[in-house]
Amino acid sequence: MRRLTFIAGLAVGYVLGTRAGRERYEQLKKSAGRISQNPAVRNAAETAAMSGREYAGKAYHSVSEKVPGSVAERVRSLRSRNHNGEDDWGTTNT
Repeated sequence: MRRLTFIAGLAVGYVLGTRAGRERYEQLKKSAGRISQNPAVRNAAETAAMSGREYAGKAYHSVSEKVPGSVAERVRSLRSRNHNGEDDWGTTNT
């Protein structure tokens, strides 16, 4: 009898816990969506992405000057083949 009561208690606790967990997940998801739509946050993210692109470009040029030509050409060819020359950093797929 005790074992059956224990198992029933586990089952009820599991169901209630998963329901409460799902509700909390939905709350967090909603608040994250609100934060990501905030203009100040979006501007900060775009500024960070632009700065990152700028620094990455500087680093690329600095490294490519020091790397032998054959390696640099190989990297350029791989980059153009994989990304068609476009940089998709900082973009979101919606």
